[in-house]
Amino acid sequence: MALFNKHFLSLLLTLAATQTVHAVDYVVTNSAPTTAGGARFKKEIGAGYSKQTLASATHFIWRTFQQTKPADRKNVRKVSLFVDDMDGVAYAVNNEIHVSARYIGSYSGDVKREIAGVLYHEMTHIWQWNGNGQAPGGLIEGIADFVRLKANYAPSHWVQPGQGDRWDQGYDVTAWFLDYLNSLRNGFVAELNKKMRTGYSANYFVELLGKNVDQLWSDYKAKYGK
Repeated sequence: MALFNKHFLSLLLTLAATQTVHAVDYVVTNSAPTTAGGARFKKEIGAGYSKQTLASATHFIWRTFQQTKPADRKNVRKVSLFVDDMDGVAYAVNNEIHVSARYIGSYSGDVKREIAGVLYHEMTHIWQWNGNGQAPGGLIEGIADFVRLKANYAPSHWVQPGQGDRWDQGYDVTAWFLDYLNSLRNGFVAELNKKMRTGYSANYFVELLGKNVDQLWSDYKAKYGK
């Protein structure tokens, strides 16, 4: 029994050490508590829910990108969320996410759900590969909104599938296009993100789907009669 307990304790310590190595720490700071948006954040969203959402988003992104091993992912140990008195909606930089208290204060509707969607988008920027800065910005933003879409946080003000002028227009336009491409090859977005770890080439679309991206965009537009 003593030997069993010793082995069992050793196993628990190993598991704990493994979880510690790969754990991500989340810190939430409301930098605008005296503003209307900062007060609304505290009342209707809260730091606890935000941390939970950040953690859920991280694991959802790992699954979406098929990053089953730590070696597949960026080495991020800490993500900080700030609610700031600023214009715009949100941005991510240096493993930090900054959300606008003004946006929170002025948003009409379910602000808790909206900010959850924003956090999924911004957290994708923390974890995604960007082709060493070579990938089109519209593609990077489109992948972030694709993750938001697959997490069922797409807002009602998004365009409809098939709309848009260019495949790399970004955000919702590109998210719907990527969703179409993912339907042609399950896991396409995950494979595209993996390729963008070291660089970017428009030929990635040909390698994965057998057609260039302009032809794929034409096929997509034709499907929806746009």
